[in-house]
Amino acid sequence: MAHSLMEFALLCLTSLFTMINPVSITPVFSSITADLPVQQARHVALKATMTAFAILVTFALTGSIIFKVFAISVNSLKIVGGVLFFLMGYEMVQARMGRTRIDKQEEMEDLEEYTNNVAITPLAIPLICGPGAIATVIILMEQHKDILFRSVLFLSILTVIGVTYLFLLFAKPIMDRLGESGNKVLMRIMGLIVMVIAVEYFFGGLKPMLRDIFEIVPLSNP
Repeated sequence: MAHSLMEFALLCLTSLFTMINPVSITPVFSSITADLPVQQARHVALKATMTAFAILVTFALTGSIIFKVFAISVNSLKIVGGVLFFLMGYEMVQARMGRTRIDKQEEMEDLEEYTNNVAITPLAIPLICGPGAIATVIILMEQHKDILFRSVLFLSILTVIGVTYLFLLFAKPIMDRLGESGNKVLMRIMGLIVMVIAVEYFFGGLKPMLRDIFEIVPLSNP
């Protein structure tokens, strides 16, 4: 039991960290908040991460309801999620920061309105809490019905969001330290991890569906 719990915790942390990818969000946050006072930039970081956490927890809790309403199976979501993760991982391996290409925001007269808007979009959605992260929490939530495993998932979400918040707080010194080449190296490493997870998700969902299609039943010994 303890071994399975540790494996699940590692899977949750790895999957969520690679899907949210705080390293790729850091340069966007640094660019968006470049002209803001330090206090306002910290407010943006806090609101963005809190919003993303609320969204991920909501989807984790309501994932089963969504399945029932739209007649979606977990296996189907695993296949689609696997394809999505693989494409994202491939872009990361190529060091393409496609999800972080955001045009310079137009200046607003009301600074508070500006900070509230950018904290929700594009930071919370879709940079921190994108379709990959949402699909990940739904899949992980449906893998285990035990309350202990699900508690580990929520703790993993909190941990990764907390790490993301720290990355945003120290965005400028982190970017100065890593530099462009260091950022690309880390992105490629995480891209490989995402692609491996994608293959596991894809075939994890495909095998049960193929068994149902071909009605493969284990042969019993006479």
